[in-house]
Amino acid sequence: MNKWGIPEWLEQEVRQRDKKCVYCGTLMLESPCADGSRKSVATWEHIVNDARIVTRENIARCCASCNSSKGAKKLSLWIKSSYCKQRGVSRDTVANVVKQALKYGA
Repeated sequence: MNKWGIPEWLEQEVRQRDKKCVYCGTLMLESPCADGSRKSVATWEHIVNDARIVTRENIARCCASCNSSKGAKKLSLWIKSSYCKQRGVSRDTVANVVKQALKYGA
């Protein structure tokens, strides 16, 4: 189990599924670039902001930039933010795991 309480089997499954940010689609890095930028570094994300929900439907990987912007905001509100508009992030462009969460009211 990692420090966020994600079991190893789920961590491996999500790492295989989420090679790109589930929100903006950027190819993620495992560590910062040589210039020190962390924007594209992969981070763990609870799509629904409840750390008790540790399922394949709620655990995802997203870039540090999107994770920082979303913070504790409700997904359905964040997806309408200026951050998302500026980056072309919408209900239509996010990964399927996020589309499913939006479909069910996240």
